[in-house]
Amino acid sequence: MNIKQAKDEIKHTVQAYLKKDEFNSYVLPITSQRPILLIGPPGIGKTQIMEQIAKECGIGLVSYTITHHTRQSAVGLPFISKQEFEGKEYAVTEYTMSEIIASVYQKMKDTNKSEGILFIDEINCVSETLAPTMLQFLQGKTFGNQAIPQGWIIVGAGNPSEYNKSVREFDMVTLDRIRYLNVEQDYGVWKEYAINHGIHPCILSYLDLKPNRFYQVVNDIDGLQFVTARGWSDLSDLMKMYESLNIEITQDIIYEYIHFEDIAEDMMAYYLLYKKYHDDYGIEDILNGKITSSHYARVFNASFDERLAVVNLLLDGITKRVNTYFDLRNQVDSWYEMLRIYHSNPTKEYYEQLLHDELMNNKMNYEQDLISKNEFNKKNQSIQNRKVIFDGENCFECVKTQFNKLKEKMEQIEQETISSMESCFEFMGGAFESGQEMVIFVTSLSMNSNCALFLSENEIEAYDQYKKELLIGTRRRELLDILSD
Repeated sequence: MNIKQAKDEIKHTVQAYLKKDEFNSYVLPITSQRPILLIGPPGIGKTQIMEQIAKECGIGLVSYTITHHTRQSAVGLPFISKQEFEGKEYAVTEYTMSEIIASVYQKMKDTNKSEGILFIDEINCVSETLAPTMLQFLQGKTFGNQAIPQGWIIVGAGNPSEYNKSVREFDMVTLDRIRYLNVEQDYGVWKEYAINHGIHPCILSYLDLKPNRFYQVVNDIDGLQFVTARGWSDLSDLMKMYESLNIEITQDIIYEYIHFEDIAEDMMAYYLLYKKYHDDYGIEDILNGKITSSHYARVFNASFDERLAVVNLLLDGITKRVNTYFDLRNQVDSWYEMLRIYHSNPTKEYYEQLLHDELMNNKMNYEQDLISKNEFNKKNQSIQNRKVIFDGENCFECVKTQFNKLKEKMEQIEQETISSMESCFEFMGGAFESGQEMVIFVTSLSMNSNCALFLSENEIEAYDQYKKELLIGTRRRELLDILSD
């Protein structure tokens, strides 16, 4: 299965294991709640989907890489206690609470969540001394003499033996007590994630052209060479940061993330072309509705990889505009909700108290893993943007004036985004008609959650037309077959 299917399977398992009856007891007995073992190549997103599942299910998550632990930290340290049996006192060896079990209880305390996932990564790469403990953990859901709290589901993850020489095979007794999910890399699934998480458009364009270079592991006479989904994602973050700081991106930098010499070299060459296309094609002019015959002249004679680069550059420009609009809309919605409350007591002190309370609530949500760090930062910025310099006695009007300015800006961005989309479709239609490039353009817009929402709320006639023509029925199958060749 691919990583998306694995995520769905684990999410369904969480829902099933945590279902309770009318007596507040788990319907599925704890003894029947098998741990899940997720085995797949490194860097395909196993850890990331656990964070997504925990957030979507509203439960806690404790994550450990078990290879960093010794037997003592996993099981606990021994100590001597006194026990009386048949009237005689004996010295008995007991164990302190495992660091891992203690972390689960600490998470419960910090987040007020009594249910969650205990995720153990690299579970099949433990040391020889820790291996029996891991088998006991999977079979009996305990570390030493400490049991995993009820309501906490065990998920382990590891790499197949061909990727890691330290891998230990599980015996039949253990495998008969777990649920085994085998996960494989899948560029199509990762692309959907990439579109919605702002992966650098150059990387998407390159991998659309050469999807076989998305994930490779080769160990030959030149040594180990590899490229993973994690590598592309981390490279994207660095590329965007370097570009914002006007720092040059070199082949050596790409190789630090893409540990495959030929692919790193090829990616560097494509990146240089990609930047050139942005300038040569006047992408911003197209997005701003300033289309001339020169924009069409070059694309008619361009190679497919060049045309694909132009499509992804336009998609990037559209996505940035859509994201800006939704960021502003979220700020407007938050401000409107606060105005509604503020109306009952329109004083400077009360307004500042509302902002302070919202800051504290945002901090609490982040500490309880209800929101991501990015969401936390965005919310904080939104709150900071709502600070008002009060002028005169009518505090409510001061706040309302600032709110109206932001609302006008949001509406302006919305109209500009609609115009940009219409301009892109005008150019795409004239340059590519109903070809493969248009399929990629329309499909990518539909896969991006913000773009899809924007298009559902604002009628773009060309989008509806091409979506109906290209993404439904026989024509869609024919075009997608061409793209997959």
